Amino acid sequence: MGNEVLTRVSLGDESGEAKALLETEEVIVRGALKARIPFRDMTELRAEDGVLAFRWSDREVRIHVGNDAAKWAEKIRNPKSVLDKLGVKVAQKVSILGDVDGAFLDELQARGADISRRLRRDCDVIFFAANRKEELARLDELRRSLQPAGAIWVLRPKGHAAISEADVMAAGKAAGLVDVKVVRFSATHTAEKFVIPTAKRP
Repeated sequence: MGNEVLTRVSLGDESGEAKALLETEEVIVRGALKARIPFRDMTELRAEDGVLAFRWSDREVRIHVGNDAAKWAEKIRNPKSVLDKLGVKVAQKVSILGDVDGAFLDELQARGADISRRLRRDCDVIFFAANRKEELARLDELRRSLQPAGAIWVLRPKGHAAISEADVMAAGKAAGLVDVKVVRFSATHTAEKFVIPTAKRP
C-alpha cells in the first residue's frame, strides 16, 4: 500500500471511508473525514492488527492501513531528516547557489559533503535557490555542470506569485531535465528535484 491508502478511518466518534496519506511530517486524511495530523501532536502511537492507532486532540484515531501499519508507525516515530529526504551523501560534490539558509549549510558540512558556494563542474548535487521565474533560465547552465547521474534541487518559496511550481516544472523541461521528486524543504520553501533523463546521459 505504500504511503497512501483508501480505507476506513475513525476520528473519535466519527468514522467513514477516506484516503490517508503518510507525508514527511504529518498524516493527511481526505474524503468523508478530513484532517491534517502532525506527527508531533500524536500520542500513544501503536500498530495493532493492521491498524495505525494514536490519540490526537483528545480523540482516538484509527486508520486501517493493513500490512504496512507497523511501517507507518516507525516512519512517524523516526521521520527522515531534510538531508535524508534530499539524498545527500558523504563526500558528494555539492554546489550551493542563491540565498540558502546557513543552518542548512552547516548540516551539509556535518554530513561530510564537499560543498562550495560557487558552481563547479561535475557536481553530484546542485542546490539552486530561485525567488523569481526569470532566474530559472539558469537551469540550462546548471545542467551542463552536473555529472550524468547527479541532481539539481530547485528551492523556491511557497505561495509566491513571482515563481510557481508550474514555472519550475516548465523551466526544467526546457533545460532538458525531468522532475522526479518534490520535498518539503522548510516551513517556507519547497524543493523540486531534476535529473538528466537516463536516455540522454553520456
